[in-house]
Amino acid sequence: MECSDLLSPALKRKNTKMRAALTVEKQVAIALWKLATPDSYQSVGNQFGVGKSTVGPAVVQVVNAITNLLLSRVVTLGNVQTIVDGFNALGFPNCGRAIDGTHIPILAPDHLGSQYVNHKGYFAMVLQAMVDHKGRFTDINVGWPGKVHDARIFRNSGLFEQLQEGTSQIRKLLLEMLKCP
Repeated sequence: MECSDLLSPALKRKNTKMRAALTVEKQVAIALWKLATPDSYQSVGNQFGVGKSTVGPAVVQVVNAITNLLLSRVVTLGNVQTIVDGFNALGFPNCGRAIDGTHIPILAPDHLGSQYVNHKGYFAMVLQAMVDHKGRFTDINVGWPGKVHDARIFRNSGLFEQLQEGTSQIRKLLLEMLKCP
């Protein structure tokens, strides 16, 4: 099954008397092009033969569809020991994941614009992702304003909460073991 088939329920539109609807494939192509390049909405629109006012909604709709329909299918934690062994083979012993953030350029938001100006001086949204030894995503956190530091994003992520819960459970187990005669 292709990606466009999986996204179809959220992205398929009906033709109207005024115009033909964008195909799912074209919406995905527009979104991927915009997300992968620093091109303006006008430039992306020209590339795909649509108006610049079509590009923004297409990107938002595709990103929402990917988040709602594909993320849980693609992003998995995987087998920890396999990942540690894989990183070890690459020369990174005792490594379970690699994490980094990137700033995605955006148009200035109508409100709280100063929060979205990153350290390089442009409006951005931060995407923080974690990958395994094969470069497969195991966690994605997106949507933070460009001004927010990577450490704060991580501390407020669901992954961090899971790690804290795991640490608490290990701590409880250790304390229980210490109580045993």
